[in-house]
Amino acid sequence: MTEPATTPAERIHYGACNLCEAICGLEFKVRGNEILQIKGDTADPLSRGHICPKAVALKDIYEDPDRLRKPMQRIGDQWQEIEWDAAFDLVATELAKAHLRDPDSVAAYLGNPSVHNYGVLTTSGQMLSPIRTRNRYSATSVDQLPHQLMAYWMYGHQLMVPITDIDRTQYFLVLGANPMASNGSLMTVPDFRHRLKALHARGGRMVVIDPRRSETAEVADAHHFIRPGTDAAFLLGLLKVMLDEDLLRPGRVAAFTDDLDTALDAIRPFELAALAAHCGIDEQVIQTIARDFAGADGAACYGRMGVSVQAYGSLCQWLIQLINLATGNLDREGGMLFTEPALDLVNGPAGSKPGSFGKHHTRVRGLPEFGGELPVAALAEEIETPGAGQVRALVTIAGNPVLSTPNGRRLDAALDSLDFMVSVDIYLNETTRHADVILPPTCALEHEHYDMIFHHFAVHNTARLSEPLFDKAEGTMHDWEIFQAVGKRLAEKLGQPARAMPRPQQIVDLGLQASPRKLSVKQLQATPHGLDLGALRPTLPERLVHADKRINAAPKPMFEELLRFGETLRDVMPASAGLKLIGRRHVRSNNSWMHNSHRLVKGNARHQLLMHPDDVSARGLTDGSTVRVRSKVGEIRVEMQASDEVMPGVVSLPHGWGHNRSGTRMGIAEAHPGASNNDLTDEHFLDGLSGNAALNGVPVEVLAV
Repeated sequence: MTEPATTPAERIHYGACNLCEAICGLEFKVRGNEILQIKGDTADPLSRGHICPKAVALKDIYEDPDRLRKPMQRIGDQWQEIEWDAAFDLVATELAKAHLRDPDSVAAYLGNPSVHNYGVLTTSGQMLSPIRTRNRYSATSVDQLPHQLMAYWMYGHQLMVPITDIDRTQYFLVLGANPMASNGSLMTVPDFRHRLKALHARGGRMVVIDPRRSETAEVADAHHFIRPGTDAAFLLGLLKVMLDEDLLRPGRVAAFTDDLDTALDAIRPFELAALAAHCGIDEQVIQTIARDFAGADGAACYGRMGVSVQAYGSLCQWLIQLINLATGNLDREGGMLFTEPALDLVNGPAGSKPGSFGKHHTRVRGLPEFGGELPVAALAEEIETPGAGQVRALVTIAGNPVLSTPNGRRLDAALDSLDFMVSVDIYLNETTRHADVILPPTCALEHEHYDMIFHHFAVHNTARLSEPLFDKAEGTMHDWEIFQAVGKRLAEKLGQPARAMPRPQQIVDLGLQASPRKLSVKQLQATPHGLDLGALRPTLPERLVHADKRINAAPKPMFEELLRFGETLRDVMPASAGLKLIGRRHVRSNNSWMHNSHRLVKGNARHQLLMHPDDVSARGLTDGSTVRVRSKVGEIRVEMQASDEVMPGVVSLPHGWGHNRSGTRMGIAEAHPGASNNDLTDEHFLDGLSGNAALNGVPVEVLAV
């Protein structure tokens, strides 16, 4: 007689979502290998039960039939599965061959998910280090590079980014950011909605400056439209008012700050009227915001993507630091504070490299490196241009630069010309379709995780280790196992010593124990909801990384940037000026790789081009029609939606769409293709100082089809 099958018992598992910077705590209800429910962990000391739709989509990623689980080799236009050892040998052989011809002929690109995965952070170097190439790229240079450059120059380390003390501030000034949708970016702030309600309950205010009336602007006390790419004029206007009206009081940080007066003196010659005309915000509004900010009992100025990815991104970030510093709101409760993470990559033996700038440059345009990486806007030309150091082989890790970097069509074509390409990725997407080999790692629910980076940007000090929800399936491999296997073979082929490396958990354990709090993996395993390490607090000058423990308020390159910006003030934008393209974020979207989840793309489409009704009428267009959008580098066709949430003269298109290329294997994304706004962005339109891509404020035309 056959025994009846037993139903696995239900179990509850606690972990954290690592899909975005909010790192929300989650509670999973599981039976066997089936996820029955995902909800927020109310005992998590950082996220406090908050959850967004992306976390629920973790189930979709785990179950996704399109997710790759075995190595794939491209033979012509066809793909076939191969065994792991054969894949490792092939990759090591081809990378070694390219390296022996010219080390710099091999390039590496790390995408955004890399920084959300501690396997990549701790062990990808085992695969990349033997290559010894200077051609390293990442998503940093289409995102937060200006933030990190200012942190490096002013405070001594690229991760020393001041964080808004949102739980105690009285005046929150937000530029080009949408934390209602993102729950923070370079400000890990899960449950932003309730934190904002608490701010209002204690009498505080939030003011938003943005060319679009975003979800955050909708709930602000005041929202002011600003012309794309002119935030530096607004920020200079604030400082100009504060200087002229003697509102600046740096307080205790003045004792360990160098050259603050020098920096402020360089701003004095600017005229408020010219600055206001340039950015499109009335002088009286700028004056009111400056007075309210300077007079608040704890204020924070925060600028994010819309401020960084523009032609003066580094200048904007410097001015933001000056505003917080000169008003006494740096290193102050209710202002901007620095975190004290359990695994401290800034101070102590576990520390990472503080940064570097301009140690070498790209071959073709001479763009500067930062932290050992070159601006990805140069990658296509470095592949196309013959000569010593021409990129002929490429490693991509968890990235889709064809959809996420400027002039994606040019990069798309350039990738097709490579001699060899390998991708460590779970999907056959618009970028990995060019690879010769794809090495797919396990997904987020099949391996443990400790967030090494975003605890440095969190609004409250916590620590949490997430154990795997499921064992990895037979025949699959973790990312760290892939990196170690390829690295070992590559080192042998290049005659380099093969080093035995610890597992990610061992590396994290050593880092925790070497950091000031002296924690361990064992302690975190005993606290599945995470450890509450307390509110942010003043930590300067001790936490400064400069050898003299002082703040450098006036990095020399910023004065040239001021002069360069000053020359643009003559170019006041007339009312009849052309359209400027900006991006936007939605809570159900996360760059280019979350569109294969039915939960996240169902319902009304969210990838239309938004255009002000006056601009629609002036061009004789029809709301809901398909239009042509044309820029200097390309043209797309996309559905247009008339909306007064964008200001006149501005159109908005989210990035990460454009799933209409052949040769991909993402069925749900292909059924919701949208259009890629990076087919319009220009790889020559950059922040002139850092080389960060300027993805906002791109001049475009919108025409009828």
